[in-house]
Amino acid sequence: MRQLIDKMFGAAFRNEWSEEQHDGAILPDVPGRQPVLTTDSFVVDPLSFPGGDIGTLAVCGTVNDLAMCGAEPKYLTCGFVIEEGLPMEQLWSVVCSMQSTAEQAGVQIVTGDTKVVDRGKADKLFINTAGLGFVEPGHAARPGRIQANDVVLLSGDVGRHGVVVLAARDGLGFETEIESDCQPLNHATRGLLDAGVEVHCFRDLTRGGLATGMVELAGTAGLACSIREAEVPVREDVRGACELLGLAPLYVANAGRFVAVVSEAHADRAIEVLRGLGGDHQPVRIGSFQAGRGGRVTLQTTAGSERILDMLSGEQLPRIC
Repeated sequence: MRQLIDKMFGAAFRNEWSEEQHDGAILPDVPGRQPVLTTDSFVVDPLSFPGGDIGTLAVCGTVNDLAMCGAEPKYLTCGFVIEEGLPMEQLWSVVCSMQSTAEQAGVQIVTGDTKVVDRGKADKLFINTAGLGFVEPGHAARPGRIQANDVVLLSGDVGRHGVVVLAARDGLGFETEIESDCQPLNHATRGLLDAGVEVHCFRDLTRGGLATGMVELAGTAGLACSIREAEVPVREDVRGACELLGLAPLYVANAGRFVAVVSEAHADRAIEVLRGLGGDHQPVRIGSFQAGRGGRVTLQTTAGSERILDMLSGEQLPRIC
């Protein structure tokens, strides 16, 4: 175990805190900012998929949870539960993915833990993470700040991650290569906040996809919400895969997409800022919040009708994150 920690995790994540080899990382004080802490566990099957792996997902998922609070992510922890027999080359690939993604996000992995369990007691590898970030004064984003007439902006196309993981798991081949949208979102959220955009709330669209995320926000905010289906971007190959697999794109999980709820007056500016950040951010205005029954989300369909969106019942795609 000591050799594994020193030669793999220590070598990849080396910094002034990890080198102390203490039971925890004693971090510097940051006066005038509010700390935000989050934790998550990742059990994706398979471990690798087009566009990422469990390591990429672990860092992105934790960083993005902090970013959705308006925080600037700074430090991560990582705990590995490794099944006996996992090839060291595969574990090293995951570790390298984590470090590369951490560098991309501008965070450091400062402490962690490792456990090895008997063969058959886990499915290759599970990863638990925690993340610490800080919110600047005036940058906090939360559902309780959402107001009537606020605009809902979506950062890009939906449905890719869930489709990619399911295809990789079941050995499905598609005519076109579909990659997960897995990516850190903190640079996008920080860009909006630093530009002075009046952002009331962020939400990343993981389990349950766009539909579940909007129902959760509307319920917490105590407002109604209306979404225009025609404005929600779904790639044609993803739409086709969803039809083949019997999935609804609005309910399929994403790993690099979020909604920003902004004031009506700042919506155009928010779109301009996100487009200026580059990458694959293609922000669109998809709906708005209104006074009404809290938690009621209606979808204006492409056929011209209107239907109610409910939260996803159960787990549509298990082991996707």
